[in-house]
Amino acid sequence: MSWASEHARQLLSPQADRWAHTRAVAERSKLVAADLPRDEQDVLVAAAYLHDIGYAPELHKTGFHALDGALHFQELGYQRIANLVANHSAGKVEADERGLVVELEQFPDDDLELSMALTYCDMTSAGDGRTVTIDERLADVEDRYGTSGPVPEAAREAARIARKFESRQQD
Repeated sequence: MSWASEHARQLLSPQADRWAHTRAVAERSKLVAADLPRDEQDVLVAAAYLHDIGYAPELHKTGFHALDGALHFQELGYQRIANLVANHSAGKVEADERGLVVELEQFPDDDLELSMALTYCDMTSAGDGRTVTIDERLADVEDRYGTSGPVPEAAREAARIARKFESRQQD
């Protein structure tokens, strides 16, 4: 896990808000992971630190941060992390909107529980690192990006996934 936080820090700390958001998602993941087996806890927390690494300018290949991050981790030999990064927060919806579905298909969403947990952590952490409700996060995304286009479309689906995860946690 420490390798993930250090790798994320190196690539994202120049973007202060992105780094604050990433740290918040990782902190949320530690709380959510408490109910998981130990090895799964480590995977979720690592993926939380690394989920937005594709925003680092040096990793831009496709312009879609989830895919760019996944390609980076695939190159490093971390396929499971690559799959989680690619699919976090309804990555498939955004990939479809961007015409990148074929490229995303090399990253199957096989860890559905971890993928849902990661989406929940992302959708309850504001861009500045505050803990927010799913509705607040969705409103923030729509304020920044508008209500149409790849990012808000994916955010609405991610909100649905996060709500489903949240309701399962409350049962």
